Amino acid sequence: MNTLIKNVIGMGNMSDQVIATDFLIYAKCGVQNYAVAITEITSPHVRTVLRGQLNDAIASHESISNFMMKKGYYNAYDMKEQYQIDMNTTDTALNLPGNAK
Repeated sequence: MNTLIKNVIGMGNMSDQVIATDFLIYAKCGVQNYAVAITEITSPHVRTVLRGQLNDAIASHESISNFMMKKGYYNAYDMKEQYQIDMNTTDTALNLPGNAK
């Protein structure tokens, strides 16, 4: 998103955080879905293919998590800090123009 537009609507750098968070959530869902699928599949060949995709999904989740921690968007090791990040994000979302209060 254009920096000017982000600043005008009051999001600043929040859109980058939102996109990264969505990506992290979808990566986590992918890991869960592959794991469940592996337990349901009876074909050894398909199970092998899914294991490879599961490993790729785990690697993607790790990369996204590391990126988010480096940027200060996510703190997996300090719940108080993560709570503060979440509260700041929530406050920003609630104060966006057009939100009904």
